[in-house]
Amino acid sequence: MKWFASFLLTLQAIGLYAAKPDPTAQYVASLKRVTDIMVSDVTSPVAAARYYAYTTLAAYEVLAGLRPEAYPPLSSALTHGVHLELPAVKEKDVLSCSVLAMWKTAYGLLPSGSSLKPAIDSLSAKLPASSLNLVDKTVSQVLAWVSKDGFQQLNNLKRYTPKRGPGYWQPTPPAFMAPVEPHWNTIRPFLLDSANQFLTRPPAAFDLNPGAPFYALMEEVYQAVKEKDREKEAIANFWDCNPYTISQMGHVEFGLKKISPGGHWMGIAGVACKKSRFDLGKTMLTHTLVAITLHDAFIACWDEKYRSDRIRPETVINNHLDRSWKPILQTPPFPEYVSGHSVASSASGIVLTAAFGDAYSFSDDVEVEYGLPVRKFSSFQHAAEEASISRLYGGIHFRDAIDQGIWQGKEVGALIHTKLKAFFDLLKKP
Repeated sequence: MKWFASFLLTLQAIGLYAAKPDPTAQYVASLKRVTDIMVSDVTSPVAAARYYAYTTLAAYEVLAGLRPEAYPPLSSALTHGVHLELPAVKEKDVLSCSVLAMWKTAYGLLPSGSSLKPAIDSLSAKLPASSLNLVDKTVSQVLAWVSKDGFQQLNNLKRYTPKRGPGYWQPTPPAFMAPVEPHWNTIRPFLLDSANQFLTRPPAAFDLNPGAPFYALMEEVYQAVKEKDREKEAIANFWDCNPYTISQMGHVEFGLKKISPGGHWMGIAGVACKKSRFDLGKTMLTHTLVAITLHDAFIACWDEKYRSDRIRPETVINNHLDRSWKPILQTPPFPEYVSGHSVASSASGIVLTAAFGDAYSFSDDVEVEYGLPVRKFSSFQHAAEEASISRLYGGIHFRDAIDQGIWQGKEVGALIHTKLKAFFDLLKKP
């Protein structure tokens, strides 16, 4: 048999033999194409979470239409969900149908979704008319549902103007961008009763007197950056996930495109699904649950950001402590409290722990393509905690924003798990 194994290796080397494609890996790669478009479009963290939620949900609903005995529809189980009317279809190629639904939904939602058209056309040519009808019926109903989530009305709402007075958020260098999505709390959630269901404690009152709680928070961020600890800097850079980073070369500014926090956690979901050898159905369900969680987590977070409207460390330190101080990470263009990465990471950590278990170790290679090394974690909680504290190490958040962000994220994650427990139980079935 040794000669046969050697023969197969030789054929594989010259491209005449290949292992059977793994549907889970193919699904993860198909979703990565959507991520790449969002990175190219410089999609905001909140918008990215919304796109992930609806694209993965469309894919899952096709799965539910094809395999209802194993995977019940998820859209109708949501607090603010919808019942989809889908035709009965028998189709073996679940992967192609689901990916096609994902891409067609992305085509309809993403600014540059039209770049998927060649891939959509190619995949459509391989499917029978009955399957295409199922996909189109699913996508059209999902997009009709999406159109009523409040996104289209955002531009009609009152324009945000930075508040005057000490302690309030102000645009930060180098681009001094306008604040991102100040009315995101008006977007319809999936499972939250309302955007303010999980209200955090108010942030420490702005007070520059030495010994005041706020002054201590400011001093902590200031010293953390000045410390120049290599490991802490590595952690900060690994979890940066800032789509808005601007670099300057002389008088020229150019953007450095990066993945969003939600994109990073969707990547981790893919890593875990492949490591655990999840079948296609469980892989699609896992990604959909994480995406829905991210969507609601950012709605809750953004609701607090524009309520407290707190100043960023960079602004207050430069104005009152040290004009030459700069954070390790570029400050993102929205208010400081609470930390978005802390909310999103903690919520995702809860959901992924429910799916894969407490002591689930994994190697996170999601950021390798952005020039960052692989980091290893002993659990999703470990990763979420590191992602959260990275904002302090990077100089862009105060500790209370991180601590309360962790609390809020865990509350959102626990809510998702409780309300959709029947779907999490599906992931445990052999």
